Amino acid sequence: MVEVTASMVKELREKTDAPMMECKKALTEAEGDLVRAEELLRVKLGNKASKAASRVTAEGIVSVFIDGPVGVLLEVNCETDFVAKNDDFLNFTKQLGEVIARQNPATVETLLGLPLDGKTVDETRAALVGKLGENLAIRRFVRYETKAKLASYLHGTRIGVLVEYDAADEQVGKDIAMHVAASKPITVSKDDVPADKIEAERKVFTAQAAESGKPAEIVAKMVEGRVSKYLAEVALMGQAFVKDPDTTIEKMLKAKSATVQRFTLYVVGEGIEKRTDDFAAEVAAQVAAAQK
Repeated sequence: MVEVTASMVKELREKTDAPMMECKKALTEAEGDLVRAEELLRVKLGNKASKAASRVTAEGIVSVFIDGPVGVLLEVNCETDFVAKNDDFLNFTKQLGEVIARQNPATVETLLGLPLDGKTVDETRAALVGKLGENLAIRRFVRYETKAKLASYLHGTRIGVLVEYDAADEQVGKDIAMHVAASKPITVSKDDVPADKIEAERKVFTAQAAESGKPAEIVAKMVEGRVSKYLAEVALMGQAFVKDPDTTIEKMLKAKSATVQRFTLYVVGEGIEKRTDDFAAEVAAQVAAAQK
């Protein structure tokens, strides 16, 4: 029997917002497997139990740089929100957007070796680390180059969207970018949703429906109905337009004779585990070291 520790319960609770005792029961049933325990909670408590994907767990900013047919969306991380507001940090991020747009590096590793201010990007980053006293990391970026149009939306500096679209009215691109930031679709079309994500949801829906005690054929219909609803919720085209919930994005685009080719959404720190410090333990350790 795997021992379920307080830290395991805490981690599952932070991921799901489920009650502490429910987290402990799920971990016990899953024999300490965090992924399995989260799945059990979703079956028991519903899809709202899974919030890991939307939880922000690190500091930094998302930045956008658009120059004609080229657009860049970039995330740079730091340790505190104080540094995330520092002018030197913000200027460094702006410079990175320009470098990516003009030099077109394929990866972050390639970007680090490119020239910036007489040094490499990584040397400039390291110098800034020394100046600010915090570690800085270039986490990810995407670069679009297109004959269509580009639009972006920034919600402060923590959420950013870059959209490639085609429409006579440029407001369409702005509306789509804002909608993506608010509704967080994962693909343009339901046909683009990865098969593994669909199967993972179907597995949860099947377990939930089975608990209803209804006949197998009814359960199958319930599951497919839930899958269809899921696809409409996560694909841009099927979502209700945030500025007019009575219509879908697909219908809005059709009315405007517009299309969306692709989009990228970044949320600062998404998926990064933030370090939690035990302040009392840290003070005790410092006192012990001073007494030696």
